[in-house]
Amino acid sequence: MKAQREAGLFHHIPMLLCFAFFKSGGVLAVNMTIPNTLLRGTAGGEALLSVRYNSFSLDPPVIKWQLKREKSITVVQSIGTDIIGTPRPEYRDRILVFENGTLLLHNLRLSDEGIYDVEISITDDTFPGEGSITLTVDESISKPFIHMDTSSILELSENIVLNCSHDNGTRTTYRWFKGGKPLSNVTRFTLSPDQKYLTISRVVMADDDLYSCSVENPVGNMSSLPLRLTVYRRSSLYIILSTGGIFLLITLVTICACWTPSKKKKHPPRTHLSRFYEQPGHSLINQTDDGLPKIPERNGINSVTSLYILQHKDPSMDDSSSNSNGSPSEFDSPPRYNGFSKYPGSLKQSNGSPARTSYRNS
Repeated sequence: MKAQREAGLFHHIPMLLCFAFFKSGGVLAVNMTIPNTLLRGTAGGEALLSVRYNSFSLDPPVIKWQLKREKSITVVQSIGTDIIGTPRPEYRDRILVFENGTLLLHNLRLSDEGIYDVEISITDDTFPGEGSITLTVDESISKPFIHMDTSSILELSENIVLNCSHDNGTRTTYRWFKGGKPLSNVTRFTLSPDQKYLTISRVVMADDDLYSCSVENPVGNMSSLPLRLTVYRRSSLYIILSTGGIFLLITLVTICACWTPSKKKKHPPRTHLSRFYEQPGHSLINQTDDGLPKIPERNGINSVTSLYILQHKDPSMDDSSSNSNGSPSEFDSPPRYNGFSKYPGSLKQSNGSPARTSYRNS
């Protein structure tokens, strides 16, 4: 028993010596803890890179924050809360250091994203405390909306594409819903690699439904308003009316109502030869002018076919004429049109008889 007690006492001696050594200030280190090693920030917002440390020294800590790049960038260096030197222009008026080493970044930018290394050292401590925090910065998502070329389509059409659009947002992921439920894995439904575009191939009547999309990123999510896709049967008369047929019909009716047949070109009225002869230098006697047409002959009688005189027989003379002549003659014939003779005075009218045309031999 005595040997066992001596062995146990010997086992605790190194621990007691180490504790006494640390208490005497021989070897001291900063013990640092980081509650969260991954932070997600929003552009324009704030990020609190929180750390805590413990030390036996009462001296103020020397705090140094760096952003990892190909060549690390010093964000800030301070003794306690007093910043050493002048911060870089991109961090000026945007940083604040707390006594426990925590760093606060204001007005976050997309360029602030990266891995931040922190180092806290105290003069009396031999080993500094070190740690890293990863910061991501994203834009907030604006309200998405669904865009499609047309909201109505005929069944058995080739395809239709739905686009989940939004103005702002980074590192976005998309989800599609049909009738308020997540889109089922249908072979006719094809998503683009980023799932932003939904293509429906060979649309059928079952595709007539409400469609919506949801956009997510590390700092939030937003959903679009549902949009109905209307599918019409090809045999329905309503298809014709809804796809522009009514407008075509109205257009045709309007054109027919406004159209009037083109009128034939009116020829100028012909000038009667009587007016021609009334002009100075023209008369019936002067028929030798070159400007006048040649008078044709008919039955041995020269006549102007363009001029005629309607001769009516006197009813009182018809009986006498018929009595004097026992047989029908030229006087009993119907009125006829006689042209003017080439010679003056050729047109004679006997008393009580129709006008006769006599020809004088020259």
